Amino acid sequence: MKNNKILSALCLCALMASIAASCGKKVESTQTSGIATIACDASFENILSQEIDVFEYIYPEASIMPYYVDEHAAIDSLLNFSTKMAITTRPLTQKEVDYLKGQKKMVHQTQIAVDAIALIVNPDNPMEIIDKKELVEILTGKLTKWDEVVPNKNGLGDISVVFDHQGSSTVHYMRDSLLNGGEFGQNVYAQKSPSDVFDAVAANKNAIGVIGVSWITDDMKGREMNRQEMAEAVERNDSTELTFNSKIKVLKVRADNQVTAYKPYQYYIYTGEYPLYRQIYMISTGVNGSISHGFYSFVTGFKGQKIMQMTGILPRVIHPRMVNVN
Repeated sequence: MKNNKILSALCLCALMASIAASCGKKVESTQTSGIATIACDASFENILSQEIDVFEYIYPEASIMPYYVDEHAAIDSLLNFSTKMAITTRPLTQKEVDYLKGQKKMVHQTQIAVDAIALIVNPDNPMEIIDKKELVEILTGKLTKWDEVVPNKNGLGDISVVFDHQGSSTVHYMRDSLLNGGEFGQNVYAQKSPSDVFDAVAANKNAIGVIGVSWITDDMKGREMNRQEMAEAVERNDSTELTFNSKIKVLKVRADNQVTAYKPYQYYIYTGEYPLYRQIYMISTGVNGSISHGFYSFVTGFKGQKIMQMTGILPRVIHPRMVNVN
């Protein structure tokens, strides 16, 4: 039922594009003009919304209509031809690629970034570091109270684990990578969106949130810039400094058999020392010369990758920084 609603919404987007075409707006005419839809894993809404803002500012006759869904629905939208673009945490399988090619569809797909999964707690929580073993025991319900994990002087009670929503790729990552397909404990709860996870942790000192790193960066200039300022920023070959939002505390995470724990900064994602991360892929079935292929080229190119660098995730292409040495 849920996927049917999603596909209906995507069909509605296609109908809107058709209406726009009948009113005289170019549709699928060039790489920089027309209307296209894209299905995106909801975990990456923050990232995609900025990509679209800059693309549409640079190319005013272009209109990219996003629909934020779970990953399964995003893949289905490609296979059902409801959209020609998707953002997911996995590439299409060979079977899926062969199916699309059998339907005379071109398939372009590439890794565009690496996203860290951040663990956040309320600032009143004294915890600073968590190791993967402790995290697994919390997720499975073996550890249910904060005084079993950290010296408790702030009156903390039962641990509440907060995810964005039940079908999210973040949930799948934790279940598959940490629990080996096992079940979560009774202390795990789902919200409606990543921003709800942030708000829940900021308001509840007993909560620990599981969230993509792009949702917690405090110095993400794109949130304060208008489209013009953002477009000008991605043209510059300068550095990007990121800090985390002070309304929450970002935990350091220690991998198995490691002494040092790390926060999800881009450098530690790059080196692999931060242990919780997943790839982000962009997939397009748009033909060369179409608006879908144009947006795909933008996101995978210099400007699109610079935008990702500004969000706190690690872009596939690392751009050099200008450094003055005295």
